[in-house]
Amino acid sequence: VGGAWGSRGMAAAVGSCRAPLSAWWGLLRGLLLAVLAAGSCQGNSVERKIYIPLNKTAPCVRLLNATHQIGCQSSISGDTGVIHVVEKEEDLNWVLADGPHPPYMILLDGNLFNRRVMLQLKGTSRVSGLAVAIAKPSPPQGFSPGLKCPNDGFGVYSKDYGPQFAHCNKTVWNPVGSGLSYEDFDFPIFLLEDANETQVIKQCYQDHNVPRDGSGPEYPLCAMQLFSHMHAVTSTVTCMRRSSLQSTFSINPEVVCDPLLDYNVWSTLQPINSSGKVDADKEVIIVATRIDSHSFFWNIAPGAESAVSSFVTHLAAAEALHKASDVHLLQRNIMFTFFQGETFDYIGSSRMVYDMEKDKFPLRLDNIHSFVELNQVALRNDSILWMHTDPVSRMNESVEVQVRKLLDILSNSSVGANVTLQEAGYSQPLPPSSFQRFLRARHIPGVVLTDHRTAFQNRYYQSMYDTPENIRMQYPEGLSPEETLEYVTDTAKSLAEVATVVARALYRLAGGANNTSVIQADPKTVSRMLYGFLIKMNNSWFQSIIKPDIKGILGDVPQHYVAVSSPVNTTYLVQYVLANLTGTVVNLTKEECLNPEKTPSSEKELYEYAWVQGSLEPNSTARVPYCVRSTVRLSKALSPAFELRQWGSTEYSTWTESRWKEIRARIFLVASKELEIITLVVGIAILIFSLLTTYFINAKADVLFSIPRDPGAVAY
Repeated sequence: VGGAWGSRGMAAAVGSCRAPLSAWWGLLRGLLLAVLAAGSCQGNSVERKIYIPLNKTAPCVRLLNATHQIGCQSSISGDTGVIHVVEKEEDLNWVLADGPHPPYMILLDGNLFNRRVMLQLKGTSRVSGLAVAIAKPSPPQGFSPGLKCPNDGFGVYSKDYGPQFAHCNKTVWNPVGSGLSYEDFDFPIFLLEDANETQVIKQCYQDHNVPRDGSGPEYPLCAMQLFSHMHAVTSTVTCMRRSSLQSTFSINPEVVCDPLLDYNVWSTLQPINSSGKVDADKEVIIVATRIDSHSFFWNIAPGAESAVSSFVTHLAAAEALHKASDVHLLQRNIMFTFFQGETFDYIGSSRMVYDMEKDKFPLRLDNIHSFVELNQVALRNDSILWMHTDPVSRMNESVEVQVRKLLDILSNSSVGANVTLQEAGYSQPLPPSSFQRFLRARHIPGVVLTDHRTAFQNRYYQSMYDTPENIRMQYPEGLSPEETLEYVTDTAKSLAEVATVVARALYRLAGGANNTSVIQADPKTVSRMLYGFLIKMNNSWFQSIIKPDIKGILGDVPQHYVAVSSPVNTTYLVQYVLANLTGTVVNLTKEECLNPEKTPSSEKELYEYAWVQGSLEPNSTARVPYCVRSTVRLSKALSPAFELRQWGSTEYSTWTESRWKEIRARIFLVASKELEIITLVVGIAILIFSLLTTYFINAKADVLFSIPRDPGAVAY
């Protein structure tokens, strides 16, 4: 554009030496516009030359509950600091005392990311932010930023119910827990997920920032800028009130925080009318597990042991039970339940209990015969699985009889298996579990199955290190993605054994009388699920069992954070995996499957229908879709506190997540303050000189640009 205009402008200038003054100003304006146009075209490339963006990062964000705010944030324009690499504790001295160029942006080795170091950094103004490099291998001493007593105050134990067990007085379940996730930091903290980007930062530091001979490095220095400004402050009560006022009085309301919410996934062995109520005399056994996890960083929640091991086992047990030939004859129904948001004070289970109490769910609490929950089950010692029960409710004689029967059935079901079930002890309280929320409402016979008798075996509870390696998943070298998907690991075999025992016990509890040896969980199915939920969601099996319109949920690295937009990937996938494992392929067209109410025999009130993608045809990119009929449904997992607008509730979860405008990180070279001041002064001087020159030219324009007289026009 500038070149084309410049040619025409020069031709005009040459062809008209005696152009009027307005033409000269037109030429000047045109040149200015051309320069601005060229500058806007080159702006992005200039920025790319100055900044190196860090694209594979995860921020620490702000969460709020009824009384506190936790997490991190930057200033509204982002926080900047000179990079200093800290790989051992002695390196902190430069940041905290010796370094001449504060504030510093620290690149922290993952092994030093602990409470002691973080509280040192929190108490100084010499730190403007933190980038954490993942430790490889995982810290051998363990790392859990969660609480020592998870979900304390929202379970069943309190001053009114088993006070001797309240606040983990009897058992500290997560002794490694540092509570770091529940601290509030006033500077940004980012996780560096890509080792290559970490190396780029270290190289920039080596080239520009390494102290020389004990003195500070010379400018220019390598700096980092982190953007993660949060809109919500103080507490859920404050941010929800502000959002509510905005929605009421503003034409363009600005919401500053959102409740953590999603959906629970549930299905039944025998179909029930989802829009009606189960008869009062019908008994249902609830099998439950959680499907969410958490870590210090937003949407980094692998949850291999804390969530995935249990819900994969649960899914495998559901498949094994559905294959039994006489399940439709069982006197008791079985409900498979997967709760969302349990990490944050039992969001999913408290909502289901609330809905049951308010007759907003097909089941009532009175329909519950017994409760079996799968908790952390992958890290068993000597193949022992521990059975935890509630000692307070067992003081009731009728509950004690039913609990004892439940324990006996579970123990007998493990005979001949590579799993040994043992009772944790009559005086041992329940570990953190969804079952506790049901006990708050009613005395229900129940058991929680775990791989730990007292404290968690999991040393990486609620952390970024709760990965496949934590549950000993190992694959041979050189396998293709498809071969890895199908490879049966030892972990898969172990969890399939647990699923088999659970399925057989549930069959007996429901009144089954046939030989249970035919009830067997499939290790291959467990392998597929572990691969999909822990390593790669976007695999051929998951692709084949979901609806075409949600195929975009299949990201590469699975995460299991509950979030605020729902349903999240995990919820969708648990829903469709459960439908695939327990449902039936029916001979319906796409139109009939998508609109089952138009088909008289569909029994829409009893079943859900899904038109799924299907597998790829051999040597083709085309798929063979089909219709799946199942009893799998979703129910809301939003804390009742938000339904009731009781944002300061101590009965229900009140967790919210702050909104933000942008999350990004970048590095660049920064000049000294002196050079910046000199540049500014020179720039101002040039500006003043330009203004004075322009003023002078404008004032003397009639002299400078006067038109000479034509000699031929002179009269004698």
